[in-house]
Amino acid sequence: MTAARGVLLCPITMGLFLQSLFFLLLILLGSCLHPAAAFPKGCYPSEEEGLKTFRCSNAQLTEVPRDIPNDTHKLYLDFNQIPFLPRDAFRDLPLLLELDLSHNAITRIESGAFQGLAEHLHSLDLSSNRLVSVSKDAFSNLKAKVNLSNNPWLCDCRLQELIRAVELAADSSGGIVCDSSPQEEHVGKAFLQVMADTDLCNVYKKTTDIAMLVTMFGWFAMVISYLVYYVRQNQEDARRHLEYLKSLPSKQRRSEESSTISTVV
Repeated sequence: MTAARGVLLCPITMGLFLQSLFFLLLILLGSCLHPAAAFPKGCYPSEEEGLKTFRCSNAQLTEVPRDIPNDTHKLYLDFNQIPFLPRDAFRDLPLLLELDLSHNAITRIESGAFQGLAEHLHSLDLSSNRLVSVSKDAFSNLKAKVNLSNNPWLCDCRLQELIRAVELAADSSGGIVCDSSPQEEHVGKAFLQVMADTDLCNVYKKTTDIAMLVTMFGWFAMVISYLVYYVRQNQEDARRHLEYLKSLPSKQRRSEESSTISTVV
C-alpha cells in the first residue's frame, strides 16, 4: 500500500516541480524582455488617479529619456539638467496629457520638438529654465496651456509673437518678465504689461523702415555727388582746353575749337 502510494506521489511531485520550473522560466524570460534597467536611474513608472505616469524628477538627466512607455499619460522630467529639446523628442508618446519640464537648463527648443502631442496634451510646464528667445513655430498646432514663467526672456517682437501663439497657463503670465530688451525701460517689467503699452513688432518694423530709408538716402547722396563731380570735372577740362586753343595761331585754333565744340556737344 505504501509502495503504491509512493508510485502515485512521484509523478505528481515531478509534475509540480516541472510546472514550477516552467513558471520560473516565464518570469526570467519576462525580466529579460522588459528589464528594469531599461529606465534611467531615478525614473520609474506608476499610476496616479487612474493615469499612467512616468516620473524622472531630480534624476540628473541631461537629455529626454528614450525608453518612456508609449502609453504614458503624465510625464515628469522636472529638476534635471536637460539643456535643449530636439525635434521629435516626444513623438512616441501619443497619449501624453501632461508634460512637466520645469527647473531644467533648457535654452533651445527646436521646431517640431512637440510634434505628435497636439491631439491630447493639455498642460506643458517650461517654467524656471534658461529660455531667452523661442520661435512660435516650436509650439505650432499645440493646444496645451503653457507655463513660460521664470525664464530670462529677451522682450522683443519674437517673444510677442510667441505669447500670442500659445495659451498661457492660469496665473503664469505675471512670471514672464523682461530680463533684457532693446528698450531699456522694459527691463524688469512683466511682458504682458509691456505688450499692453507697446506693439514691439510695429516698433521693430518702424526701426527697420527708418534704417532702409537712411541707407537709400546715403546711396542717393553718393550718386548725386558723383554726378556733380563728373560734370564739374568735364567743365574744368573744357575750360582749360579752350584757353589753350586761344593761345594757338588762328587757323589751327578754329580747327581745334570746332573739334572741341563737337566733343562737348
